Amino acid sequence: MKISSKGEYALRALLALGQHQGNVMTIQEISEKTLVTVSYLEQILLQLKKHDYVSSKRGVRGGYLLHKKANEINIGEVVRNLEGPLSPMGCASITKYEPCPLEGGCQLKPLWSLVRDTIAYVLERTTLEDLLTNRVSLLKGEDFVVFKN
Repeated sequence: MKISSKGEYALRALLALGQHQGNVMTIQEISEKTLVTVSYLEQILLQLKKHDYVSSKRGVRGGYLLHKKANEINIGEVVRNLEGPLSPMGCASITKYEPCPLEGGCQLKPLWSLVRDTIAYVLERTTLEDLLTNRVSLLKGEDFVVFKN
C-alpha cells in the first residue's frame, strides 16, 4: 500500500479544517496551511465533499469546513475512500481481491495479509481528533499481537 499525494494532501486539508473546526476557511487559507496548490486542493476538496467529510459555503465569506466532528472522521475510511484498498497486494485484498497465479501454493499471501491487517488496525482506530491532539498510537485499549514463526 502506498499513500499518494492526493491521500496525504486530503489528510492535511482535514487537519487544517479540524484546527478551525466550526469555522469556514477559504481555499487559499487551506492552501497556505497545507502547502498544496489551490488547483490541486480544489480537486481534493471536491472528493472530500463527495464523501461528506467537508461541506462548502458559497459567497464572499465562503469556503470549506468540516461536515462531521473530528472524532467522527475515521482515517481508515478516508484513506480507503480516496486511495482504495489497504492491502499491499491484490491477492490479500478483502474488498478488491485479485487471484494469484500461485493460489494455494503462494507462501507470501500470509505476509501480505498480516501487512494489510496491521495497516487496517492502526488506521481504523485513528480519528481526525486523534491526529489533532497527537494521540496516535499502536495500542488503543487492546493488545496488539504480532505472530512470529
